[in-house]
Amino acid sequence: MHASLTTFTNRILQGAAASLIVLALAGCSTTKDRMTTGSVPKLTKPVEEMDATELRSATDRLGQAYEKNPRDPVTGVNYANLLRMNGRDTQALAVMQQVAIANPGDRNVLAAYGKAQAAAGQFQQALDTIGRAQTPDRPDWKLISAQGAILDQMGRASDARQRYRDALDIQPNEPSILSNLGMSYVLTGDLRTAETYLRSAAGQPTADSRVRQNLALVVGLQGRFPEAEQIARRELSPQQADANVAYLRGMLSQQNSWQKLAAKDKTPGAAGGSNTN
Repeated sequence: MHASLTTFTNRILQGAAASLIVLALAGCSTTKDRMTTGSVPKLTKPVEEMDATELRSATDRLGQAYEKNPRDPVTGVNYANLLRMNGRDTQALAVMQQVAIANPGDRNVLAAYGKAQAAAGQFQQALDTIGRAQTPDRPDWKLISAQGAILDQMGRASDARQRYRDALDIQPNEPSILSNLGMSYVLTGDLRTAETYLRSAAGQPTADSRVRQNLALVVGLQGRFPEAEQIARRELSPQQADANVAYLRGMLSQQNSWQKLAAKDKTPGAAGGSNTN
């Protein structure tokens, strides 16, 4: 891969890579999985459709429920998930530590604890925790994909991609896995291969808006911003679409422009590896 392309890709994605991987970790479960009702306060809309104010309000309500019963696994996991979505990774990790102590054999708790560790940058600990949540006789593709996302954060792209392929063997054409695999190639600057996987992910019937936002990022990084903006605006309210487009523009305008990235991607020696899936 072209050295200057690698440097630029790393710089432009430095602030976004961690959040994208965390979203990928969350993307393999449904809203119902993450926000179980019952003793947990009900939400007025799916988490993915909430703006910042609504997320803070939901977090506050779940925080009150957690304070009343900090040992409850459902409340603790859901509260930690919302904390992470608000960028409060350290607090989410502290919550999950307490929930894991109270529920040491709960597979869902261990998985959520591993995700909180990954979000807080404790990658090796996260791999160990998620490994304890896995059962060899009934492997969970969501946990395998989560391991891949963590390995990507550790710079172990080859190992990460193998885990994604292992997950696809269990759950073929799952959009969240394909999206994770595509973002793995983004993180190493191979934008063409990344787009191939992300288009496949976005074309699946169960793909959600996060998959399409990842696709919009990759298209924009290749200099096709009108197309990227069109993708970013699909199936979102005007307010959400404007926020997403503003975020996309902000990332793509850092220092060297995305046009320069696109030009470098076309030069001899630049990234452009083949699809090996």
